Amino acid sequence: MTPATSAVARALERIERLDPALHAFIEVWPDEALAREREAVARRLPLGGLPFAVKGPSGIRSYAARRLIAAGGVPVGATSVPGPGTTWQTWGQGAHGRTVNPWRADRTPGGSSAGSAVAVAAGMVEAATGSDGAGSVRIPAAWCGVFGLKTTNGLLPSPDRTGLASAGVFARSAAAAEPYLRRVLGGGGTPEAASDRLPLPLPLPVVHSEDLGFAAVDPEVAAVVRAAVDRLVAAGTVRLVDRDAGLLDPAGAWAAVRGGAPDDPAAVRVRRTNDERLETLFSGGALLLTPATPNRPHGHEGPGARYSTALTWAFNLSGHPAASLPAGFTGDGCPVGLQMVAPRGADPVLLAAARAVEDALPPARTPPPAGRD
Repeated sequence: MTPATSAVARALERIERLDPALHAFIEVWPDEALAREREAVARRLPLGGLPFAVKGPSGIRSYAARRLIAAGGVPVGATSVPGPGTTWQTWGQGAHGRTVNPWRADRTPGGSSAGSAVAVAAGMVEAATGSDGAGSVRIPAAWCGVFGLKTTNGLLPSPDRTGLASAGVFARSAAAAEPYLRRVLGGGGTPEAASDRLPLPLPLPVVHSEDLGFAAVDPEVAAVVRAAVDRLVAAGTVRLVDRDAGLLDPAGAWAAVRGGAPDDPAAVRVRRTNDERLETLFSGGALLLTPATPNRPHGHEGPGARYSTALTWAFNLSGHPAASLPAGFTGDGCPVGLQMVAPRGADPVLLAAARAVEDALPPARTPPPAGRD
């Protein structure tokens, strides 16, 4: 195998060339990765040596990474995550410094799976693992202009004792994520996840909400998502269903569960009410579409008063699978994500629906090699 034919060698070259400006990686494992690739090719494993990145220093031990390695995927390095004392979890610290957004170097890539999203957006790797306890896959996917999916809570093993976090994956598109997700989900109790692309009748029934009834959303972000939904309707990919998507603000309930008080009466009430409303919303096979974040990427100093998690963490509490797809850009060049949410356990349906949606939207763009100010 030569550098010209080695996918891992090409990924390592891109990391060496691009990462000094983006700071997506905290560790890179060239010798081990090339050895793994040779073994995967020799054994004719399903993924055949496809390179991927893992989230953070412990990501190599995650269930998703182990499943991918067993199928012939090759981890090439560990990506950046927020440093100590960063309570808002929306940036990472790479080997060379603070991780930057590949579209706007003066903006955060989101987090906590910061480096994973940047590595995929910049084309350093085709896929990367993540974990999502409040939006940590969907937020950086939205702000870096890539596809990111959070699996149904509890579907796959997770070290998070609160039950809020679940495994996820990043790729340039839902189609590109499918080979990786198929291998991860195939061992997670959903036999259909290991099959080919599910046929879904179009148009897909969807409920569109700009704010879930409580979030303060940047008007331009809402407009970009609304335009994407209108395009999907015009293309015959989705049809709008008139159902109430209003939820109770989950912020306090999420904090109670995260803080070890899941039986707090107020938290129990919010979770029960939202679960009932979501059960009604998803009846009949409908999907939910929202902006992935209420705001565009903020600067490296922090998010300010608006919670970037406002539209994502409800589904960590409820456990529903959710994904972010590129929806477009704001006028100042910041990516906007379209969040898709499906019934619990319907991860394969969500992936198939995401593929149908991205087929009807403009192809995802590639950022400049080192971002721009």
